[in-house]
Amino acid sequence: MARVIAVTNQKGGVGKTTTCVNLCASLAAIKRRVLLVDMDPQGNATMGSGIDKSGLALSGYDLLTKQATAAEVIIPAEASGFDILPSNGDLTAAEVVLMNEIGREHRLRLALNTVRDNYDYILIDCPPSLSLLTVNALSAADTVLIPMQCEYYALEGLAALMNTVEQIQETVNPALQIEGILRTMYDPRNSLTLDVSSQLTEYFGDKVYKAVIPRNVRLAEAPSYGLPALKYDRISKGAIAYLALAGEMVRRHGTPKTSPAVAV
Repeated sequence: MARVIAVTNQKGGVGKTTTCVNLCASLAAIKRRVLLVDMDPQGNATMGSGIDKSGLALSGYDLLTKQATAAEVIIPAEASGFDILPSNGDLTAAEVVLMNEIGREHRLRLALNTVRDNYDYILIDCPPSLSLLTVNALSAADTVLIPMQCEYYALEGLAALMNTVEQIQETVNPALQIEGILRTMYDPRNSLTLDVSSQLTEYFGDKVYKAVIPRNVRLAEAPSYGLPALKYDRISKGAIAYLALAGEMVRRHGTPKTSPAVAV
C-alpha cells in the first residue's frame, strides 16, 4: 500500500511543486510506482509533468465532486515516468461545491484509498494556503514533507505550518506525522543559510533530510519543457540532488522495488 505524502508549505516560492515533480520522477527512476496528485488550482505540477491542463477530459474537480473516480481521472505522465491525477483552474470551484457537504474534508482520502494498492508512493502537491483543498490533502496524507528555504522568514512560515499540522491532527487526521524537512535553493556560501540549517537540525533532528536542493538553472528551465529535471538534463545538479533525496527516502522506508526501471 502506498505511502501518501503531502508536500506543503504555506509560504510560496519555496520549491514545493518543483519538489513534487522531480521527486516523483526520481522515485520512478529507482523502480517505485508513483502517483502525483495535483491539488493546486494553478495546475503547475500538471504542466510540469508534461500534461496540458487546458485539455483535460477529467481533473481533480471531477474527483472531489464525485463525478469521476480516481481510476478514471488518473492518467500516465509518460514523458515524466509516473502517473498523475491532474488539475486546473476548475479545482477552485470544487471548494465552493463542497462548502456545505458533510465529510468534505475526507473526499480526497476516500478517493485515493481506492488506488493506494497500485502505488508505492503518492505525493500530493498542495496549494500555498490553508484552504479546503489543503485540508483534504492533509486528511489524506500519512505524512507531510516540508520544502523550505534557509532564510529567516521561512522559519516563521514553518512555525505557522507546524500549528496547522497540529490542528489537522486534532480534528481530521490524528495519525498525520512529519515526513521530513527539505532544504531548497540551498547555498552553502551564505552564512544565513548555514545558521538556519543548523537551527533546523537542532530542532527537528533526523527529520531534516541530508539531501539538499541547490539553486540550479536546469530545475528552473525544465518545467517550460513539461519535463522533470531528470528527463531534461539528467546530469544537472538539480536532477542529481532529487535522485539523492529519493534514495534517502526509500532507505528510510525500506520500500522494495516493484516496477520496471524507468529510462533516464
